[in-house]
Amino acid sequence: MRRHTRERERPGTKTDETTSSSSQEAVRRCPECDSEALLTDDGSGEVSCEQCGLVIEESRIDRGPEWRAFNHSERESKSRVGAPTTQTMHDKGLTTAIDWKDKDAYGRSLSSEKRSQMHRLRKWQERIRTKDAGERNLQFALSEIDRMSSALGIPRSVREVACMLYRRALEEDLIRGRSIEGVATSALYAACRMEGIPRSLEEVAGVSRVDRKEIGRTYRYIAQELGLGMEPVDPKKYVPRFCSELELTEEVQSKANEIIDVTSEKGLLSGKSPTGYAAAAIYAASLLCNEKKTQREVANVAQVTEVTIRNRYQEQIEAIGLY
Repeated sequence: MRRHTRERERPGTKTDETTSSSSQEAVRRCPECDSEALLTDDGSGEVSCEQCGLVIEESRIDRGPEWRAFNHSERESKSRVGAPTTQTMHDKGLTTAIDWKDKDAYGRSLSSEKRSQMHRLRKWQERIRTKDAGERNLQFALSEIDRMSSALGIPRSVREVACMLYRRALEEDLIRGRSIEGVATSALYAACRMEGIPRSLEEVAGVSRVDRKEIGRTYRYIAQELGLGMEPVDPKKYVPRFCSELELTEEVQSKANEIIDVTSEKGLLSGKSPTGYAAAAIYAASLLCNEKKTQREVANVAQVTEVTIRNRYQEQIEAIGLY
């Protein structure tokens, strides 16, 4: 195999720049046969021409990892990178963690002097992580959002949106005069509305430490100040979850969606609660499909009253002509 040699020039001269640019051009094209079919040997670091076999470049600097991998799963398992930044932590995950165990890397216990030193380091680490009141506010609020999201089974992507909304409210000084828990809960409810996650205000209030009235008032204020364009909630988004909890079949779910579509076109949905509307449609569909569920069972799942279901049910069956 032939090797391509170049004349060496003294650094700092004009010909050095010309040689560098021609070297880059040579890597893209073979200087012998003018072919673009170049092969790179990861083991030896040589770049050779596939047509004529000329070694164009050798001893290249390997900027990749020091380990070798032969498939995607092996490459993923050997990759050493940190966790991605996240909005769910007040410092976005860019921090240092000091383990609470008083042991070294080999699992041996530390001496009394080292234990005292590590105790002081942990104390200052906690103080440094939250330097001012704003960071302490953010730390508490994001932990509340994470707690409520876990209780409601909300996906990670929606938690990120909720934390971003709270950060925006904190930057624009919308929290002054309001409780941290109230704004955090409102941000979570707004994120569910924005991402199309069917969670009613009653469900969010059930896992929050503030009452429903304060959450609704704070949510309206946050949505107005941040310019969040909220569309009305579609009752059909609640149907799959309610039917699953009631152990109803796909036939009932399809019939309930049909009832919602027909009655909504006639204007019955205007001004009505979407959860109560969906619950009444499910109750009507269960009767039509011979899978009867009591109004109390449906009301408990939808977290509405039986009176609401009866009123919406009467309106819906009259609209579809079954009364």
